Amino acid sequence: MEYTIKTEQDVNIYVNDINPYGKKVILFVHGWPLSHRAFEYQFNVLPKMGYRCIGMDTRGFGNSSKPFWGYNYNRLAEDVRCVVDSLKLRNFVLAGHSMGGATVIRYMSLFKGYGVSKLALFAAAAPSLTMRPDFPYGLPKEDITKIINSVYDNRPQMLLDTAPMFFFKPITKALSDWFFQLGFMAANWATAECAKTFRDESLFNDLPQIQVPTLILHGIHDRVCLFPLAKVMEKSIKNSRLVPFEYSGHSLFFEEKDKFNMELVKFIEHF
Repeated sequence: MEYTIKTEQDVNIYVNDINPYGKKVILFVHGWPLSHRAFEYQFNVLPKMGYRCIGMDTRGFGNSSKPFWGYNYNRLAEDVRCVVDSLKLRNFVLAGHSMGGATVIRYMSLFKGYGVSKLALFAAAAPSLTMRPDFPYGLPKEDITKIINSVYDNRPQMLLDTAPMFFFKPITKALSDWFFQLGFMAANWATAECAKTFRDESLFNDLPQIQVPTLILHGIHDRVCLFPLAKVMEKSIKNSRLVPFEYSGHSLFFEEKDKFNMELVKFIEHF
């Protein structure tokens, strides 16, 4: 089932509710610059196992509205809350990849984990995607600034250049085209503004506020959200468990999809 959920005036969030009668609910929040369709290799497996999988396109991306504003973590987390309230979700698993991981972390702190029974973080952009004076584990800020400038200058080329960074092994043209198509559905300004957010904002104070069991899945070859970020998250979130993916970069849900799905199910059922 497909919905559009109004989160503020003239902003509608697209939601794909797969197997709406499943007994256990997982709400997926995708990363930059993709859409909920990035999780297609979870959506074609987990519903068969009885899970209700809900994919939402964050504002500016996929089939959602593309306003010129509202791309900071607080507003993105508020959009998630609107989806949760509209669908009356309770006792659900909240899951996020990359910037979506940062967004769901902010949701947990901003709304005190409202309705969430477990949290799953996939290559999350937290606590900071970029290096800071007291945090040496991220990317140089100037690298993200170059990406932002390239969005404004030549977004198609930026997407083509960025695709290989998401994967551990060299990718085929078909996979590059798939990545390009997902990214090109976004608005130019949303792509740039979100990059400014994950360049400039941080979540150091959010992580200790998480009070639910948390799964951290992270590729050791990740060149976007470097693997040391996962270790910092594990240390900062009590009752968390880190599972390294030895053959993955940033797109572990694709590169090791069988292991990814197995670890997610194991976490939901047994952790």
